[in-house]
Amino acid sequence: MKGDEVKFWRVRELRNLELLSAGFGQRSLPRRILERVDISVIEHGSARLNYRGTTYVARPGDVVVINPGEAYSVQPADKNGWSFRAFYPTADDVRDAASDAVERRLPSPAFSRPVIEDRYLGHLIRELHVRLENPHAVLARQSYALCAAAWLVTRHAADSAPVKKLPKADAAVRRVRDYIHDNFSRNLSLDELARIAQLNPFHLIHLFSKQFGLPPHAYLTQVRVNRARSLLLLGRPIAEVAHATGFVDQSHFHRHFKRLTGLTPGQFA
Repeated sequence: MKGDEVKFWRVRELRNLELLSAGFGQRSLPRRILERVDISVIEHGSARLNYRGTTYVARPGDVVVINPGEAYSVQPADKNGWSFRAFYPTADDVRDAASDAVERRLPSPAFSRPVIEDRYLGHLIRELHVRLENPHAVLARQSYALCAAAWLVTRHAADSAPVKKLPKADAAVRRVRDYIHDNFSRNLSLDELARIAQLNPFHLIHLFSKQFGLPPHAYLTQVRVNRARSLLLLGRPIAEVAHATGFVDQSHFHRHFKRLTGLTPGQFA
């Protein structure tokens, strides 16, 4: 990595959540104290973390969590530099999101180890961060936010609280599937689907994934791409198909269509 690349922004509808995407060559972060929880996932390279008198190394896919009010410093672990994606929620933000998922009031979470080697959690956090750069993917953003907070707190907080066993709700989940098929061109939200199912949003994601093999946001994308295939075969213009199937723009349509079919829309047409 040759130089530093930094992007910072806020998401107003998520309690003004602060986000940072950064790639550093040999730059270090000096010893500092934040008032918010520092949650980040390492994307490339390795970082050396100095925290509570101990040195830790965070590698790609690892999650770093620093409690509010605690001092730490970070530097590259080797000459190749490092990059990461970070969130800076308040402790209350994390607690409330996890409490919604498990349907009971949890205490503000604290974390005893700053480096968490959990590839699934790293995937959730990275995917959420990427989608928070896109203001249109409401269902995906809400789903990843809820799952990431729940997994982080219930699996890794010092005072963890396991998610209770979920009862079956096959009919409710099928209603949601049918609703997605009937409304695939709309920018559906998780809250909307949860109302249709009359289920807790986190439980809906879990039960839907178990029954259909994909979470609702990924299932919605599949439905859109399948519908787009049919429209392309009818000779409809690519831009018109992208709009008709609920994609933000042609670039968004192109990316998902190629990811799921192996072909660009033009090649398929």
